Amino acid sequence: MITTISSSDGTSRSIGRAEFVALMAATMSLGALAIDAMLPALDEIAGSFGVSEPNRRQLVVGVYLLAAGVGCLIPGSFADTFGRRRVLFVAFAAYVVTSILCAFAPTYESLLWLRGIQGFCTAGLGVLPAAIIRDRFEGDAMARIMSTIFIVFMVVPVLAPSLGQVVLAFGHWPWVFVVMAAIASLVWLWAWSRLPETLSPEDRQPLDFRTVAHNLPLTLTTREASGYVIGSALTFGALFGYINSAQQLIGEHFDADEYFPLIFGLTASTLAMSSFANSRIVERYGARRVSHTALVTFICLAAMQVYAAFFQPGDLYWFVPLMAGNLCLLGFMGANFGSIAMQPFEHTAGAASSAQGFIRMGGAALIGIAIGQNYDGTAKPIALALFGFSLCSLMLVLFSERGKLFRRPGEARKYLAMHEAI
Repeated sequence: MITTISSSDGTSRSIGRAEFVALMAATMSLGALAIDAMLPALDEIAGSFGVSEPNRRQLVVGVYLLAAGVGCLIPGSFADTFGRRRVLFVAFAAYVVTSILCAFAPTYESLLWLRGIQGFCTAGLGVLPAAIIRDRFEGDAMARIMSTIFIVFMVVPVLAPSLGQVVLAFGHWPWVFVVMAAIASLVWLWAWSRLPETLSPEDRQPLDFRTVAHNLPLTLTTREASGYVIGSALTFGALFGYINSAQQLIGEHFDADEYFPLIFGLTASTLAMSSFANSRIVERYGARRVSHTALVTFICLAAMQVYAAFFQPGDLYWFVPLMAGNLCLLGFMGANFGSIAMQPFEHTAGAASSAQGFIRMGGAALIGIAIGQNYDGTAKPIALALFGFSLCSLMLVLFSERGKLFRRPGEARKYLAMHEAI
């Protein structure tokens, strides 16, 4: 078991495994902070700019997510050429600068443009940790590391709305962006002083944008990866739909605006707990068995969401447990789907992570925006999305696994070898 991550560029810099996990989680969490800390401020932002259309306020979140998905195409190839550290630090700088600029946005349209630029330029904060981890871990060990990171990472969606609420209690919405910039600066300093370069010199690739053009279709045509990548986009798209419309859904439909941070944090906390559980069981049972079981259970809960939305409308006691259950199951799917999809790309982890991140984030963001913009004052759009997209995700996973679920990695490789021989 790797306990210390050392530098591959000849320097003496190294970091312990526990600190490495914490740093990667803090880095990935900045994206969640940029989304969830905004939620309590959406009403005030809309009011200050005179935005009267309720669903239009969601674009502060939706535009960021969509731009981040598109931006995922860029940092991986640069990181495969120049190393992980340099590209990561550019993303940190962009996060700090764009956060400050957002605080001084003069119009709503300019704020949306700045949020788009922020999402695009800081996508590396979400993409590069997966490549950095892949440099040092593989298989179920990588899935366990990713799950452990998700434990820390998911604390942010739990706490970020409350953080935004606290900031708003002492100041106006621009201060939320100032606090984001301050937190990102601290994580940037931590990474600068402690994170080693993990990309080996022999694995560096020449900078060629044709690599991106090559890896995008390669991700889609590599059967073992494509179903998991697109399936993740669909299920997380439904999650983004919930995030986009959560403030309206909980505050207006369920008439619980004053409890919004608590309810949102409660449902999100189950994702952190399941990520912890996943990190403990994934190496024993395998990423496939765990994630496949979670996906099938997710579909069953989503079917109950549809029932509740149509036959128990406005009942928070139905919605919260079911939504918490769905998010809990995502903790058994997200890291495992990601690690399975990365396995075929050992020597191009950066470019593959970018291509997969683009498909996953870009697709999920578009789905999330569509769900949010179709919010009709009820829980029906999100319930139907959860059920329909999870069913499609199961079909895609079956495609990648050639119709066989619940197998260990060794069993999967043996089956694929036999299939290719035939």
